[in-house]
Amino acid sequence: MNRIEARLVKRLPAAQDSPAFELNVHLEAQPGITALFGPSGSGKTLTLNCIAGFMRPDKGRILVDDQIYFDAAAGVHVPPQQRRCGYIFQDHALFPHMTVRDNLRFAASVAGSKGRGLNQHRRLNELLETFELSDLAGRKPEQLSGGQKQRAALARILVTEPRILLLDEPTRGLDARLRESFYAVLRKTRDRLQVPILLVTHDLEECFELADSVCVMERGAFLQCGLRDSVFHKPASLEIARWLGIYNVAPAEIEALDPGRNTSRLRMLGYEIDGPYLPGHLLGDRGYFCVRQSEVTVSAPDNGKSHNQLVLNVVDRNPCPRGIHIAFEHDFAAVVSEAEYQPLRGHERLKLHIPARAVYFIAK
Repeated sequence: MNRIEARLVKRLPAAQDSPAFELNVHLEAQPGITALFGPSGSGKTLTLNCIAGFMRPDKGRILVDDQIYFDAAAGVHVPPQQRRCGYIFQDHALFPHMTVRDNLRFAASVAGSKGRGLNQHRRLNELLETFELSDLAGRKPEQLSGGQKQRAALARILVTEPRILLLDEPTRGLDARLRESFYAVLRKTRDRLQVPILLVTHDLEECFELADSVCVMERGAFLQCGLRDSVFHKPASLEIARWLGIYNVAPAEIEALDPGRNTSRLRMLGYEIDGPYLPGHLLGDRGYFCVRQSEVTVSAPDNGKSHNQLVLNVVDRNPCPRGIHIAFEHDFAAVVSEAEYQPLRGHERLKLHIPARAVYFIAK
């Protein structure tokens, strides 16, 4: 079973248009899709280039399964062409003078893939059929759409039988329909290959669609790594929660803890909010209340009062793909459907309902 373990330190000196930059990460990836998620300039592509061998780290070690690709202390640096890394660049990097079939055939010959003659012909036909390229095999890249180029690039990579797959923002420039089509192809590829796949993206929805694991990255470092649901449901810090942009966050203090009932109570913004028990915390501990915006429901205000409800002023409301996005004071937000929004029209203050199971506490 292929597995990546990489400790990378790479320093880039300051240039005329950019400050000095240091990459310092410890990456572990199992078979499946691991997303390197972060803003532009955080070091995601630099990480891929170090693993692929296009960039030589200053310090560290890269181990893929039982093979050392790089070891600074031992002076080992395996050339890129010997690493069996399938790398899909943002521009697809298909040979423009070759047809789709010739691109695949050339990749197979350079990689020395198993099988020759009839076996290789069958292998190429199988990949062309799998990626719905059979009718396009005689076309050159300039005659293909963006989605077709992506499928051709992925098929060309697979013919080389890679040990790991590196994808640098593979859906950039694709419309929503083509992205969904590529996601389906990549899931099929993940199940077929059973190798580590590193996906560079700054698209949160793409992480939810594809990633098995996520490394949140900023300024050359990993802020948090783990299984996708663990990272996105339990951000490790206030910085990550705010940066993800999918949480409502506010200062809070622990007011009650009941391990017998597995409950807690927080006081935030003058309201009492019940939540799950918080092991390792004490009464009076201060930190931050945190809840996914998608977990919040909204209703018109009334005179009733209860736990896990707060009434906030509406700051703005705008249409969005999922309905209406409502912004509140204290940087809170929620999304409701068009039908749910109708009885809320005209209200300057609205009631937010917080499910106890969805409450998360981030310690200071």
